[in-house]
Amino acid sequence: MKRQNTQSVGAVIAQVLRENGLEKPLLEHRLIEAWPTLMGSLVQKYTGTIEIQNGVLIVQIKSAALRQELFIARHQLVERLNNEVGADIITDIRLRG
Repeated sequence: MKRQNTQSVGAVIAQVLRENGLEKPLLEHRLIEAWPTLMGSLVQKYTGTIEIQNGVLIVQIKSAALRQELFIARHQLVERLNNEVGADIITDIRLRG
C-alpha cells in the first residue's frame, strides 16, 4: 500500500513552527548565532551584546574604528546575515558603542 500524503520530517517541523509562531524567533536566534562565524574572530573580539528588535539587529561594538567600518558595510552585512538563515529577518543593523 502506497502512502499518498507524505512529507519530510523537516517540512512537518517547519509547518508546526510556523503555525505556532515560533519560526521567526528561531530564525532570529540562528541569525545572532551566525554573527561570529560570518564576521570572524577579530570582529567577535570587539562584539558585545547582540539582539534583534523590530527587524533591526542591534550590535554593541567596543571599537569606534571597527564600528565605523561596519556601519559603512551594514547593507551588505544585512544581506549576508539574511542569506545565512535563508529568510529576510533583519532590515538594518544598528551599531552601538
